[in-house]
Amino acid sequence: MKTKWVIFTVLAAFFVLVAHSGSQAANTRDIDIVRNKPVLESTDLPIINDFVDEAVRELVNTRDFSYIAQLRNTILARRTSRKSSAQTQYTEQFSQSAHKYISEGFKEAELLKPKNRSFMATLNLLILIDGLEDLRLAEPAIRFLKDENTVIRYWAVHSLTSPGFTKQLDPAKAANLQLARRIVEQLKTLVGTPGGQGHEILALVAEFAAEVGVPQGEVLLGQIADLRIKKYADWTVDYEFLDGTVLKLLYKKISTGAVNKAAVSRRFGQLYSYVIQRYVKGRFFLNPTQKHQLASVLVEIEKSCISRLLAKPQTVIKRSIERVDYTRLLLEHSSLLGDQATPGRLPEKLNFNYGTNPNGSTRTAPLTLPDPPLKPSTEE
Repeated sequence: MKTKWVIFTVLAAFFVLVAHSGSQAANTRDIDIVRNKPVLESTDLPIINDFVDEAVRELVNTRDFSYIAQLRNTILARRTSRKSSAQTQYTEQFSQSAHKYISEGFKEAELLKPKNRSFMATLNLLILIDGLEDLRLAEPAIRFLKDENTVIRYWAVHSLTSPGFTKQLDPAKAANLQLARRIVEQLKTLVGTPGGQGHEILALVAEFAAEVGVPQGEVLLGQIADLRIKKYADWTVDYEFLDGTVLKLLYKKISTGAVNKAAVSRRFGQLYSYVIQRYVKGRFFLNPTQKHQLASVLVEIEKSCISRLLAKPQTVIKRSIERVDYTRLLLEHSSLLGDQATPGRLPEKLNFNYGTNPNGSTRTAPLTLPDPPLKPSTEE
């Protein structure tokens, strides 16, 4: 129920903010004149600054949420100049002003009463940051990664992990490299806490970890895989669809040159193994939704990842599921991933193992999933 509540809350907040956008927002006459200039003069920069100041203040202090979306879109539509010749001057001033007044806006939002006004103002600012995709605004967003409110935390993560934002974190630039590392470290801390382990947040962080161009991103992706592996082992995992995403991202790392290919491959093998074992061992324990999600992940990963890694179409898992043949599915698990006697085809192809046994010998089989708890789960 908690997961469903989070999804509902995020969507409800979003739709509240985009509804009824018929009212007039901030005054745009002067800023639009500046946007159309091919060359900016020194007197134009204060106009940009004043527009951002006025619009952000209105966003924070409005009590009429019926036109919030229009106000936010008014700001976003004017973040760039219409003339390429003036673009650098314009966007630099807009960025500086956005950082200044959004940072001040968060301080003002903290003081608003009642608490719901403070929440809505903070949420609006985070959604604005998300739309601006400005690296300068990373710091104001980072401070909300540990916020006690789930929706605030979600939008803080969203603003720091969006594809448009991530693409700008070019590690060739020293400042960007430092920022990318800082964001990764903050997200690692978040993922390590219960509040950062909701599947909506984990999906965003995993995508970011796979795309950001620093080695620490691979470590963060491994942390998420380890978290899911642990949840499988103790039968507390939920929303198994997420593991399809995680497995695809691990596969992408393997295929595009992981820093530690063996470690990434090992996590891929162990997580996929647990998905198979959960499907088999949980057939009398799991509810129909859980079994459907597991089956979907198994078939999709066999098609889009396993087949490509082995350079040959693989369909045994799909056929076994269609025929409800658990014995054949377990045989394919051993053949593909390994057993106590021999390595599987995937470890041999990718040159990895599952660590060492207590006696120091190399483990050729993934960990065995414990039997499910005695009490069956119920569908949420």
